[in-house]
Amino acid sequence: MEETYVRLVELLGFEKRFFPSQHYVYMLMVKWNDLSEKLIYRTYPEFHTFHKSLKEMFPIEAGQIEKKDRIIPKLPAPRWLDSEKSTETRQSTLSEYCSLLINLPPHISRCKLLTVFFRVRPEDENPPAPNTLKRNENFVESRELVRGNASEISGPIILDTYRVVADFEKTSKHEIALHAGDQVEIVEKNQNGWWFCQCESKRGWVPAAYLEPLDTPEEAEEAEPNYDGELHVAVKAYKAEQEDEISLELGETVEVIHKLLDGWWVVRKGDETGHVPSMFLHKAGKKEIYEAERLNMQRQKPPPRRSSISNAKSIHNKARQKISQDTYRRNSRRYLQQKGGLRAENRNSRGAAKSPLRERKNQENIPEQSTSSSEGELKKDAPVVPPRPSAELILERCSDNTRKRVSFHGSEVKE
Repeated sequence: MEETYVRLVELLGFEKRFFPSQHYVYMLMVKWNDLSEKLIYRTYPEFHTFHKSLKEMFPIEAGQIEKKDRIIPKLPAPRWLDSEKSTETRQSTLSEYCSLLINLPPHISRCKLLTVFFRVRPEDENPPAPNTLKRNENFVESRELVRGNASEISGPIILDTYRVVADFEKTSKHEIALHAGDQVEIVEKNQNGWWFCQCESKRGWVPAAYLEPLDTPEEAEEAEPNYDGELHVAVKAYKAEQEDEISLELGETVEVIHKLLDGWWVVRKGDETGHVPSMFLHKAGKKEIYEAERLNMQRQKPPPRRSSISNAKSIHNKARQKISQDTYRRNSRRYLQQKGGLRAENRNSRGAAKSPLRERKNQENIPEQSTSSSEGELKKDAPVVPPRPSAELILERCSDNTRKRVSFHGSEVKE
């Protein structure tokens, strides 16, 4: 029986997949000598791994003994980062590589290694179902990590695609100018609000406030406020310029209660809250770190705030959640009061001989009857009933809708 071998490989394109994680595959139509045609899917790292194995199997034909004897085609190693444009270029590179590979002498083009690589796999016949929640849009070629040498390559990493909501003019050589509607790939998301992006052949820093996601706009990008607070130290002084901002002194300690993606965090200082540039803050730690951060801040500027973009045009119907400073302050006071109440409650339960429940029951000075030890233990473990809050405290802690209704009914009673 004649041995089967590959007679033609045709590159059809590439496809983005989301299962089990985001990655891409190349679609290839493999034609065999028995006239059968099979569709297979391979990643670029798989191609490169195969290429290295082929060179090891045929060192003479790979030019490892004498360069002039090389007949195996070259295949570029995966880059650290690829753009959409380089993805298209890689398609033509792979197509040419496969064509040259199949036309090599039979001892190479019909070897078992090559035949097995292009043979249909179970996952080729049953590819993962497309994710209907995400559009198969333009994507960046995988970024493979090269550790030490080019022989160790990681799997594909897909960069997030974002859309520009308003025109942005660069103010330094490290930034890139963008227009509303442009699509960029995010290389790095810095907490200071400056994101490193690439748009076609341009790369540079862009304010996160000018960007919105394409793939999953329905998911919350920003974390919820943390009213417990996280201690940070100001490594640079800041003077508030808007009503919802707060001034900082160098070395001042504040509590961060909400980290926003645009780089303007909400901090608590005493009873006040306000926005400050996150790049002027550093998590509480060693003093030497503060000095290093302070020196790094000398030539850096805060990014523009999201609220300062007046001509933003979003493609999503659901607007970003915006919390007012009144809400921040009210929720912060409520949280601290509850936290303080729990601490006081714990102290009272440990130090007081009688619980408030027992004191309330004994307001008429009725002599307490002696009880057994078991009953005493039950009474000792009785839950603590807090005193009824005042009307002012209830109004402060209730929701805006409840407050409006109470005010409305109160006005009716007065009339």
